[in-house]
Amino acid sequence: MKNCCCLIVCLFLSFFSFSQDNVATKKITNNITKFNFNFNDEYSWLENTETEEVKNWVNLQNEFSETIYKSVKKKVSTLNKLKIYNSLTTGQVPISTNGLKFYLATIDPKKSPHLFLQRDSNSQFEDVFNPNKIYSDKNVSVDEISMSTNSKFVSCALRINGSDKLEVRFVDLSKNKTMNDGLVNVKFSNISWKKDEGVFYKLNTNKFHFEKDSTYKVFYHKLNTNQKADELIFDGSSKNTDITFFNNKTMFFLTEYNPATNLKKYYYADLNLDTFELKQFYEDASNSFEFINYHNGRIFYSTKKSNWGEIRSFNFENIKDDEKLIPQFYNNLLQKTNFTEKYLICEYKSETKTYLSVYDYEGNFIKKIESPIGANITFRDFDEAKNELYFDVESYTNPTKNFKIKITETKATIRNPNEEVMYSADKFEIKCVNFKNRDNIDVPIKIIHKKNFLFNGNNPCLLKAYGGFGITNSANYDNSLLNFLDNGGVYAFAEIRGGGEKGVDWHMKGSGKNKINGLNDFIDASEFLIKQKYTNPSKLAITGGSHGGLVVGYALTERPDLYKLAMPEVGVFDMINAHKYTVGKYHLDEFGNPNLEDEFNLITKYSPLNKIKNNVNYPTTIIFTADNDDRVPPFHSYKFAAALQNRDSQKNPILLITKKNLGHNGGNSYDKSVQEDAKFYDFLIYYLMK
Repeated sequence: MKNCCCLIVCLFLSFFSFSQDNVATKKITNNITKFNFNFNDEYSWLENTETEEVKNWVNLQNEFSETIYKSVKKKVSTLNKLKIYNSLTTGQVPISTNGLKFYLATIDPKKSPHLFLQRDSNSQFEDVFNPNKIYSDKNVSVDEISMSTNSKFVSCALRINGSDKLEVRFVDLSKNKTMNDGLVNVKFSNISWKKDEGVFYKLNTNKFHFEKDSTYKVFYHKLNTNQKADELIFDGSSKNTDITFFNNKTMFFLTEYNPATNLKKYYYADLNLDTFELKQFYEDASNSFEFINYHNGRIFYSTKKSNWGEIRSFNFENIKDDEKLIPQFYNNLLQKTNFTEKYLICEYKSETKTYLSVYDYEGNFIKKIESPIGANITFRDFDEAKNELYFDVESYTNPTKNFKIKITETKATIRNPNEEVMYSADKFEIKCVNFKNRDNIDVPIKIIHKKNFLFNGNNPCLLKAYGGFGITNSANYDNSLLNFLDNGGVYAFAEIRGGGEKGVDWHMKGSGKNKINGLNDFIDASEFLIKQKYTNPSKLAITGGSHGGLVVGYALTERPDLYKLAMPEVGVFDMINAHKYTVGKYHLDEFGNPNLEDEFNLITKYSPLNKIKNNVNYPTTIIFTADNDDRVPPFHSYKFAAALQNRDSQKNPILLITKKNLGHNGGNSYDKSVQEDAKFYDFLIYYLMK
């Protein structure tokens, strides 16, 4: 208590103090004029995250939020219940690759999971990699694994303190030993093997944590050599181009996208040759061509001219030899295509279900495997020798189940039948419906609640959305959410414009100059839930992460009368300055270009930080961020929280919770992760159900 008082006194000298239910923050004068738009970026000093002043401010915000949370926990505490439920429902299934099965399992709940290997169905799982041995004093987790061509080695990409900048370690599977070899500063990159000899990867050259991203170089690393000796095989630095790549056993493919000219170039290299040489084989200036894969001498691709997704192919030696293999199916979104030696396995999404469709390379339909309503089905692996397909099924009310089925049979076999569940899926109802938005367009929304639900307009409701980058929503099982539903809550996910749920056009109608359309869809979803008597404004909470945080920030500042509680996570709020940091420069087509007057003016109309009014008491808002988030820097949340808090009209609490040594996607141990889940739902239940 003495230390806390001392801290408050010290911080007061830096112009920090407590106001009613909030923390007051100093303002500076930083007047900016752009295209006749004048604003004072009065909290820009919070962008200097390494200064002691900002660190102290963040600590004070966390202490204040924790004080409020302690009061909440006296009324609501779900932690112990969630620990019990989670211990019985892991929701994990093995990662199958090259006939081997890998599994991430928690040994110590205070540490990150280990990587285990099962070599065949009769073998025990072997502990092959423990990331905690690499860094015992940091939050470290296995982000992705990749197997060498002949299964001799596996690479483990490690996320350190949640950063997007990864480190890579290699494991010799013949000895189950971590090799004295590794890579650092790997970012936005797959780890792609050349046989069992080495890997391709992208290198990040940023010197400062939150500066504009500089991941423009692709290198080849030969195993058991120093990274400094790695071979540079492609450099897009001169044009700041975005690069992606992949390879199979014999061919390497690289795509270079120049956002300034909208030009995409496609290259290949023959891995059987002694000398690695990239050659261009195609280019596209319309940003329509989507390269999918290479198989048996043909390039497989899709085109944005097909809204729902089709699959075409052309002869690698003769581009004019082009054919449509699988047509698009209206209202059925092609999300992903997986390639095996014999089959194409397509993952589709309809309004109510997801399903797998299996085709041969002549385009002949072989088999369809559907999920239940509201569930998500995902391809896992294919056993060429046994002709067996492995897939997962998961929903909001059922944990992940793994199945296998022979292509020639109709009945699938479950592979993890003993998974316990605390909540029977029969207790809940999943609805996949549409509502009319203000433009009289049907917008899909999923709604989950207990059966025998009372439409009395008095139910606590959590509404969520993402709505950006053409990304589609997947159903995820969550014991924390089910506990909320079991106590009478309602959960809704709005598939607003800007996402990809209804194809390419759906994304385009909610991005760039049309960005505000999707944001308004979210408000219309809120009004729909109220009009249909699911809830009312005193019982409605909203949440969303990353781009979904922007959605929440806009709704909160545009229609504060609709909500009791807002809980954005790692959100983008300062849209005028977003392009200046980390990956913001890549997203001008998504958010609009602030260097063009007409687009800048549109940005100012939806930027949450710039929409805050001095005379409005906004609803209770709990803003979650992470201090090591190098995708959406935490000062978006810092500035948004300060601007909401620091007004005389604000009577409802505005809390800022900054997770330490974590990034955009978290990265905590099991213990800390479940504590974070409990905190989120404790606040939610307290403010909606008290």
